Amino acid sequence: MSATHANAQTSPSRGERRLHVIRGEHFVSSDPAVVLITVLGSCVAACIRDPIAGVGGMNHFLLPGASENRRVGISHGVHAMELLVNDLLRHGARRDRLEAKLFGGARMVDGLTDVGAQNASFAERFLRDEGIPCLGGSLRGEHARRVQFWPESGRGRQLLLGVKADVFESERSTRDPVVVEESGALELF
Repeated sequence: MSATHANAQTSPSRGERRLHVIRGEHFVSSDPAVVLITVLGSCVAACIRDPIAGVGGMNHFLLPGASENRRVGISHGVHAMELLVNDLLRHGARRDRLEAKLFGGARMVDGLTDVGAQNASFAERFLRDEGIPCLGGSLRGEHARRVQFWPESGRGRQLLLGVKADVFESERSTRDPVVVEESGALELF
């Protein structure tokens, strides 16, 4: 397993090892017991895997391109996507077999620039330019999401969350947990 950093919790009832991926992080695993979890508002998470190698990973990023704000902890999409793809390749994935699901990119604040749409468009463009097929996911909209991804199998699941300011705040924090209301579920295969 590899990561920038991830918070792990074991769920004894399911035998799963839950790893929380926050903004600026990525995680790669081939362990069938690992489930990667993140909470997204305007941020995007790319869940990419190689189905033959049985290895996959998730990242979580905020802004599409580079900026002078890198020193304040802003996670950029270009860097996040390159780190994830390169880590997958180091773990035995082949570029020509990669497939992806994209989540997030919600419009969290009315009246401001739609950063979520910019993030979503960047992620779609990155996959297209790299020749990585996007098999599904859920982008844009007005609701935050809690996303679960099983990297070995490629299974993804999302819960739509109530629109709350603490979700927006959690994307700006480094490791503070956030409690949000769940209001619906969507499971993707």
